[in-house]
Amino acid sequence: MAVHDDSSSQNNKSSDGLDEISAFNVENMQNNTRIINYSRTFMSIIGGVIAGILGFTGFTGFVLYFIVMAITTAGLAAKTGFAVHSYFDSCNRIVFDNILSGLLSFVLFWTYPYSL
Repeated sequence: MAVHDDSSSQNNKSSDGLDEISAFNVENMQNNTRIINYSRTFMSIIGGVIAGILGFTGFTGFVLYFIVMAITTAGLAAKTGFAVHSYFDSCNRIVFDNILSGLLSFVLFWTYPYSL
């Protein structure tokens, strides 16, 4: 993951003591968002296959999905060294991005192994 550029923060200081303005590199932010999307999609597919092989049905399958997404969120936060604000503009990006589209992939790969 790419960290934001902190060299411009020295230029943003004013003489009256205002807080520093943190600047994010747009390309790094897009790359980090892409990494989140790929990670969540991949883990949704893996979780769906596991749920199908284990024969989960109904509510227990969806519970497994949210457990897998919680583990994925913890893994992404650990990858950033738990300094999420150095890589993203808010914590919501690492927690909530791509949750619903990951659910669609999960259901697709959950039903196929289950039917086999």
